[in-house]
Amino acid sequence: MDALDHKTMLGHKIRRFRHDQGLSQTDMAGQLGISPSYLNLIEHNQRPVTVPLLFKLGQAFEIDLKAFAEDDDQRLAAGLVEVFGDPVFNGRRVSDRELREFVATAPAAAQGMLDLYQAYRQLWESTEALAHEQQGDGTVDPRRTAPPPVEEVRGFLERNGNHFDTLERAAEEIWAHAGLERDTLFAGVRDHLRQVHGVDVRVLPPDVLGDTLGRFDLHRKRVLIAETLLPSARLFHIGVQLALLGQRERIEAIVETADFESEQARALATGQLASYFAGALMMPYMPFLEAAKDLRYDVERLRRRFNGSFEQICHRLTTMQRAGAKGVPFFFLRVDNAGNVSKRLDGGGFQFARFGGTCPRLVVHDVFLRPGHVHTQTARLPDGTTHLILARALEPVGGIDEDLQPRHAVALGCDIKDADKLVYGDGLNLKKLARVVPVGVNCRVCERIDCTHRAHPPVNHKLRIDPGVRRARPFEFVR
Repeated sequence: MDALDHKTMLGHKIRRFRHDQGLSQTDMAGQLGISPSYLNLIEHNQRPVTVPLLFKLGQAFEIDLKAFAEDDDQRLAAGLVEVFGDPVFNGRRVSDRELREFVATAPAAAQGMLDLYQAYRQLWESTEALAHEQQGDGTVDPRRTAPPPVEEVRGFLERNGNHFDTLERAAEEIWAHAGLERDTLFAGVRDHLRQVHGVDVRVLPPDVLGDTLGRFDLHRKRVLIAETLLPSARLFHIGVQLALLGQRERIEAIVETADFESEQARALATGQLASYFAGALMMPYMPFLEAAKDLRYDVERLRRRFNGSFEQICHRLTTMQRAGAKGVPFFFLRVDNAGNVSKRLDGGGFQFARFGGTCPRLVVHDVFLRPGHVHTQTARLPDGTTHLILARALEPVGGIDEDLQPRHAVALGCDIKDADKLVYGDGLNLKKLARVVPVGVNCRVCERIDCTHRAHPPVNHKLRIDPGVRRARPFEFVR
């Protein structure tokens, strides 16, 4: 059913939007033609947001109604599966139907449950890890129990759909003001830095910079870049510096909306938004979106057109969510050769584990065997959603000793219903898929008890142990 075809509990979104606009309940109610008391009931999910009210909202404010009406039920339900899969809830099995009902009737409470569980997990992990580092009074330092900055920022990006239109517009303004051209973009951005901010760019050999890839010399007003970096990385680096010099006010305004709990999270978010701006500068929104659609999301061809790395192109594709001009919704994942997740962007309906690793059956874990080759996979989650995934091992970025180069691979994926828009979906019979790989969110909460790839048994299943029997499956369970 389309998001606009039924009454929806979106009070939390209405309240957040009102706060973002700096409006009181009285002001917003007046613009919508309803009473402040009725708006208060809506914001507390005691009244639904009806279709007529949604249209009034669209007339009064410049928003994408379809995107606004879409709730976060699937994401919340997936997160709660992990929560109730924890051993602390052993014996209190909650069905999928109960979770869906909980999310549908009380989304704010469901989100609060997720937040509370994340705080519990962090407290538990910190207590375990720091038991031997107690303070003199025998208590654990409470500063060590705050949410991890990386998780805070990941949640912030997720809530914003990994799209920040004010930074997109800022990059477009610079293209117009500086007269930038794609074929001479590095020179154009370098000249803009010099003319507007009085900052020069110097490309230096590694014997001068050592293991530093790039830095800003504030005293001499110079951006120093390692000559061993690939051209795409050089341009990205000066784009980040341009953001920190010229877009600081806009970036700080966005960071303030997040209400981060730590200074580390605020600093990390600032860096992420500066990187976002650099990507928008390298690949301006509308030209990139039009090229992506024209080339059917062929990452290799987009690389050649925009002179970006494979990772940069994949990351940029996840940001094409401007109201009225959207691309295919993608999710993005970056892992190292040990399977550690170093970057994750939600999208396309794919469920990532909030706590723990990823499924070993995902194709991204196999690509190190054939570097330079784009691998594809059709994967189905336990909830029945199916996704087209492409993955590739990355080339070294340059700038440091080859033995120290990290080995990374990235995956980009979308819902199978969008596969016909991608060149990677050619040859697939979407009505009858020939080969679908069953995958899970992660081993701890995956109900595929017959999987031979398990690293851990799923919670809420009792192990059956027979020392005299060996099977292909690593675990057997009482059924």
